[in-house]
Amino acid sequence: MEQLSQWLWKQEYWLPPGICWEDMEKMEGSRRPLPRDLLLALPLALGFIMFRYAFERCVAFPLSRVLGVKDQVRLKVAPVPTLEAFYTKNSRQPTQSEISSLVYQCNLTHRQVQSWFRHRRNLDRPSNSKKFCEASWRFVFYLLAFTAGLVSLISTSWFWDQTECWRGFPQQPVQDAHYWYYMLELGFYCSLLLSVSVDVKRKDFKEQIVHHFATIFLLGFSYCSNYIRIGTLVMLVHDSSDFLLESAKMFNYAGWKRTCDALFVVFAAVFLLTRLVVFPSKIIYTTLVLSMEVFEPFVGYYFFNALLLLLQALHMYWAYLILRMIYKFLFLGKLDKDERSDVESEPEEEENEEEEDRSSWRKRKVVLDSRLAMLSSSCVLNNLTNQKADVNRRLPKAR
Repeated sequence: MEQLSQWLWKQEYWLPPGICWEDMEKMEGSRRPLPRDLLLALPLALGFIMFRYAFERCVAFPLSRVLGVKDQVRLKVAPVPTLEAFYTKNSRQPTQSEISSLVYQCNLTHRQVQSWFRHRRNLDRPSNSKKFCEASWRFVFYLLAFTAGLVSLISTSWFWDQTECWRGFPQQPVQDAHYWYYMLELGFYCSLLLSVSVDVKRKDFKEQIVHHFATIFLLGFSYCSNYIRIGTLVMLVHDSSDFLLESAKMFNYAGWKRTCDALFVVFAAVFLLTRLVVFPSKIIYTTLVLSMEVFEPFVGYYFFNALLLLLQALHMYWAYLILRMIYKFLFLGKLDKDERSDVESEPEEEENEEEEDRSSWRKRKVVLDSRLAMLSSSCVLNNLTNQKADVNRRLPKAR
């Protein structure tokens, strides 16, 4: 264990050439970054989870009723133990061969089994109230984090000139405000990772998991290596657009379509500007190019920049989804879905599938009724024609 610790904390991994841990201990200032400070993230994460639970019950849920959030009424399924066991243990979406086997076991029709699974999946889908509460919690945190981060950074030299991030690096004292900014952000993302099993699973669920892990590793490593100045700028850039997205979701669940569309347009503009312009030109360029004017590349340099490039790849993926939504908004005149992250992994088309079946059945019924009407009318006409012919044949004899 001791050998593993010595290997993990080799100064060649964490510090640039010519700097050792003893030099970091001689740093002047009120606070210097210590790896053991990261242990504070776990109790903070648990505190965030408990505070979130209270916030959603006492604030977010009543607010959802005030804004008019409505939950869809979903049909209950008949209790079928065999289907329920398959649903919970095997798969929520059985294949055609599995459905055929279940039809034989349950003595049901193929259509009844499909309908049962469709209704059962709809029962497990999160309600609008749950999604509203989750979005409102993230909105509050991102808004407070962005405001606090902007207030603490706007008076610093590296906020306006990113080359100041490397002046005296890595022997840079950490201000208390930036220390708590780091710890709270790290605790919040740890809480998101711990509660991922109960949160709404969205279309980009895997990308969100990668994003959370990359963010946690980025915050932890940058704190230990004293990349804190550039790290605070990374957090500020991300928080600047996230609270706009969450507010747009809130109004979307409440049915305020115009407000949602307006907020989404503002969010898209801020997201594309900060993530595709500011982040690569100011943050990545600073860490990848300008930092080499101060120190030679080392292991931590490559690792830190690899995480930043991974985040940028995720930004490009989300920007593609957002641009698709903008295209739909411009040419269709509305925002049907949040292509970025508001579409659950369970397709919403399932609810419409039954409606389509009903509409198709109605169409078939109309066609059938029209054909029956035509058939009956033709039969009536034939009878009238036959009767007229009989009358005409009888008229000469009567005369």
